Amino acid sequence: MSSAKRILLIIGGGIAAYKCLELVRRLRERGHHVRAVMTKASHQFVTPLSVAALTNERVFIDLFDLDDEREIGHIRLARDPDVIVVAPATADLIARMAGGHADDLATAVLLATDKTVLVAPAMNPRMWLNPATQRNVEQLKRDGIHFVGPAIGEMAERGEAGPGRLAEVPDLLSAIESALDVEAAHKPLSGRHVVVTSGPTHEPIDPVRYLANRSSGKQGHELAAAAARLGADVTLISGPVSLADPDRVRVVRVTTAAEMLFAVQSALPADIAIFAAAVADWHVAAPSAEKIKKSAAGTPPALTLGENPDILKAIANLRKDRPTLVIGFAAETKDVLAHAKKKLKSKGADWIVANDVSPQTGIMGGDRNSVHLLSDDGVESWPEMSKAEVAAKIIERAAKHVALLKRAAAE
Repeated sequence: MSSAKRILLIIGGGIAAYKCLELVRRLRERGHHVRAVMTKASHQFVTPLSVAALTNERVFIDLFDLDDEREIGHIRLARDPDVIVVAPATADLIARMAGGHADDLATAVLLATDKTVLVAPAMNPRMWLNPATQRNVEQLKRDGIHFVGPAIGEMAERGEAGPGRLAEVPDLLSAIESALDVEAAHKPLSGRHVVVTSGPTHEPIDPVRYLANRSSGKQGHELAAAAARLGADVTLISGPVSLADPDRVRVVRVTTAAEMLFAVQSALPADIAIFAAAVADWHVAAPSAEKIKKSAAGTPPALTLGENPDILKAIANLRKDRPTLVIGFAAETKDVLAHAKKKLKSKGADWIVANDVSPQTGIMGGDRNSVHLLSDDGVESWPEMSKAEVAAKIIERAAKHVALLKRAAAE
């Protein structure tokens, strides 16, 4: 592979575990970052100290290790790598994988991951040929797990020979690179930077009051998560929301429209910029430093409003560092398409995603959405679906569009 990748190596408890030391060394020579999880049985064959010295990383062992779970956790271990390699994969470890067990750190990581998993079996030939093992292997293959080996040859046990040897290091390296290619095929945004804005902005009136829009941030956060799943380097710039941060997404938290614009500008350059945030159109020109009290006469205070920056227009009309694809959102309560078409033209965006957020639709703050995608090619009206499905469809379409534009520019 031409670029460094993150590889998680899960070392099982077999005599062939010694080959993993050479595997780690060769992977690091190629520039890859290797992190290791060791089963307790593997300690009988190689030491955590040896593995840590070669990976130049802490070795992860215990599912219930308080420090490990606080600092990285088995979910992070499952999400961070580009590919997971299980070597040597013993008959017991394969059986627990096939059964969906999660009774130690290795199996918990494997059950929690959505990455390509490459299994390198190593065991006695009779264990490998046992119908139970073969059923488990077939189940894992149906589940999408990739295999390399086992090789045929002499075993550690005297007089034993047949299928069951761990694949040799060169074969393991070749299989890992093939697995990385498979993973890349499912990650069309690998190497791309995607910026997403999400949620509302809060424009202060005084220390306890503010102007805002009714946005939960659900659609924007789903867009960031969908982009990360396709391999993008994602910067999510979020106004005040009560949502958890998406996995593998860099989150920048802001409050006001001015802060959001600055954060977007600071995040550039980007390949794709998606402006899903419901930015307040106005701010109070001179917010009070103290809580505004009611007057004795009951007269409401006069608020002088100023116009907030138009973030979508500002980025769409950049001469330098303009993203390849700029996508805006138009939340309307009537004449949705008419307003969205006007916005597409006036803002300079490439696409506008429009929806009807009238109270009766339940879209604002809800889990479902019904959108129209507008571009120079026309209007596509999509059926109602979950916000996660809307996000996945937008990001898949955006990935294909950017790839076409980049290919055309290179020709």
